[in-house]
Amino acid sequence: MPHSPDLDRLAATVLQPGFDGTTPPGWLLGHLAGGLGGVVLFARNISEDTPRLVRRLREENPQVIVAVDEEGGTVTRLEAATGSSWPGNAALGVLDDPATTEATGREIGLLLAEAGITLDYAPDVDVNADPANPVIGIRSFGADAGLVARHSAAWVTGLQSTGVAACAKHFPGHGDTVTDSHLALPTVHASRDLLERRDLPPFRAAIAAGVRAVMCGHLMVPALDPALPATLSRRVLTGLLRLELGFTGVTVTDAIEMKAVAALLPPPEIAVRALAAGADAICVGASTPGGENVTALREGIVRAVHEGALPESRLAEAAGRVRALAAWHASHVAPAQPGTIGRDPRYGVSTLGLDAARRALRVTIPAGDASPDRPVLTRPPQVVEMTARPHQAIGGALPYGPGEALAALLPGTERAVLTPGRDAVPPLREPEQAPVVVVTHDAHRHAWMRDRLAEILRRRPDAVVVEMGLPGHPAGAVYLATNGNSRVSSLAAAEWLTGR
Repeated sequence: MPHSPDLDRLAATVLQPGFDGTTPPGWLLGHLAGGLGGVVLFARNISEDTPRLVRRLREENPQVIVAVDEEGGTVTRLEAATGSSWPGNAALGVLDDPATTEATGREIGLLLAEAGITLDYAPDVDVNADPANPVIGIRSFGADAGLVARHSAAWVTGLQSTGVAACAKHFPGHGDTVTDSHLALPTVHASRDLLERRDLPPFRAAIAAGVRAVMCGHLMVPALDPALPATLSRRVLTGLLRLELGFTGVTVTDAIEMKAVAALLPPPEIAVRALAAGADAICVGASTPGGENVTALREGIVRAVHEGALPESRLAEAAGRVRALAAWHASHVAPAQPGTIGRDPRYGVSTLGLDAARRALRVTIPAGDASPDRPVLTRPPQVVEMTARPHQAIGGALPYGPGEALAALLPGTERAVLTPGRDAVPPLREPEQAPVVVVTHDAHRHAWMRDRLAEILRRRPDAVVVEMGLPGHPAGAVYLATNGNSRVSSLAAAEWLTGR
């Protein structure tokens, strides 16, 4: 059977690779000229010249989809160097004010539109059903399906009002897992009925709100398909997402180099099988220095069509959806509106984001005393920050925390950072020398963190504890839960502790 002379271009259209550096390499420009349909930007690509970088990409292919992971909160790309101006989904869920969530989506959309971004791989609409989840956690609006659904719809509406496409993830739901799909293949042990009641409502709400894209997770969900992960499952991507939920936009895979699927098959075969199952775009987070892996993916897709493993009609359908998304962006994107994000004059962060972070703070006095009527900290403290190694979705260590925020307000603040496996608790100041502040990140998930916290509290029971992840069992003289791990969450905590 003869094939289209545009087959190679169709294969290129469905790929969305990343690259290294803040200027596009020659191999990427060559692929764009040949029809490459998408490019993914990471923190390693972001600089003051990001808008110019995006314009350069579009010089080679005006229809290219430029995508980025900008969730706000702990997962940020454009603000990776400073920390996010928005507190993240968990804080928004604690507030449960959909108007604030919609406004947050809109502000993030304005930030991305100013840089020329087409597609945001956000929001995360997973219901964080398992507190031990190592990769979702505070990226989720919460553990209640109804709450997550209404905030997912609000976030999508806000973002897409700027002409930047939203992408609900990680279908059919990554919240009830204890495995990070960057490292291994998670399994969701839930019945179809539970999935319907818990995991699918946020996706239904996002689809009803007009979400332009959905990202599938690398997940085994035996109740939906006992043999194949969602990325490769026609039952999940076509039967459930398309036919049952009625989604008509672009389905994009999570990055195919993630070990959840990379351990199963070679990359070209993952791409072919995902396309055959119903995916429309293949995300490739990491590329080889000369783009050889992108060439191999394109050639593997073309070969699969020639060999009959992938119907050309399915590939053409996928490419058509990618091009339709690019056309939607071109017709909906708002004109550049610099300055439309209100910025706090002291910190330079979003006024909206800082206000949300302040409102999301939750204070517990474990001893049962009333909340203090004077600042908790009036002298420079000794801050001990405990942080686990960040999961790969974050992309690196967060550069800004409560210690830095407190040091700006109380010069002379001492800081120590503890990481798992190697750092002992530093010598602690005596009460008359300095107050002690302990910062934790998901202490409920990390035994080493709980052990060190217990050791500190034995020596300094008057210590203040600031939890930057999901709140756990309150401890210390004052327990402050930020419900977010971002720049504004740190600023809000420091302000509260110092009474500013």
